Formats: sequence, C-alpha cells, structure tokens
Amino acid sequence: MRNNVKGKAKRGFTLIELMIVVAIIGILAAIAIPKFADLIRKSNEGATKGNLGSIRSALSIYYGDQEGMYPNTPTALTSGGDYMASIPSAKTPNYHSDANTFLLNTSTNDTGGWGYNNVSGNANFGFLYVNCSHTDSKTTVWSSY
Repeated sequence: MRNNVKGKAKRGFTLIELMIVVAIIGILAAIAIPKFADLIRKSNEGATKGNLGSIRSALSIYYGDQEGMYPNTPTALTSGGDYMASIPSAKTPNYHSDANTFLLNTSTNDTGGWGYNNVSGNANFGFLYVNCSHTDSKTTVWSSY
C-alpha cells in the first residue's frame, strides 16, 4: 500500500484568514480598552464617594459622643481607633494623586485629598469635602459632594 499524497487536502489557515482574524481582534481591543479605562475611573470615583461617606459618618458619631463638638482636625477620628482605624484616600482620577491629607480651611485650593472646615464659629464648621475643583465623569465638581 502506498500513501497517496496527491489526493490529501492540506489542512491549516491561509495568511489572509489569519490577517482577518488579527484585524478583528485589533478592532475589538480598540473598542474595549477605552471602556476598561472608563470603568477604572468610575470605580475610583465610587471609592472616593464611599470614603467621603465613611469619614462623614465617623464625624457624626464623634459629634454625638462629644455632645455637639466637632474635632479641630479629622485625624482625631483615628486616635484610639474609636471612630476609624485610618483615614482613607481621596481618589480624583486624572487630576490628583491619591491622598489622605487634609486641608484645614473653608475653601478648596485644588491640591487633592480632603478638605475640612475647622473654623469655629463658621456656619459650616465640621464640614468635610473633596479638595478638588475639577469634575467627575458625570460633570459634578468634586468639592460639591
């Protein structure tokens, strides 16, 4: 018995078929990568909003425990670990690096991190905000949260 090489069809992909597959994968990647970056930005924004809520809750508990007195600085929330173990970071993607520092003032200076109004006698004494004057993905200014 002899092998009939001439009668067998060759198996495999042609170069054009492979190029078409690579082009399709490239198009899908070009669509997916920006969407993925947008999802990462939105998750960082959600983390900042959640961290803001956590610190504000700790401030409210502190206010209740101290019978109507806010701390002069929010770092008092971490002393003894009664209110928070540590201050979480403010993440303002595309504008500032992540920071858990506080601006102790009544206005935003756009350096990132948190802002805290520690001016006693001011109507907003004890107010915590994100120290950023840029907008999030929904065009809301960070410091307005």
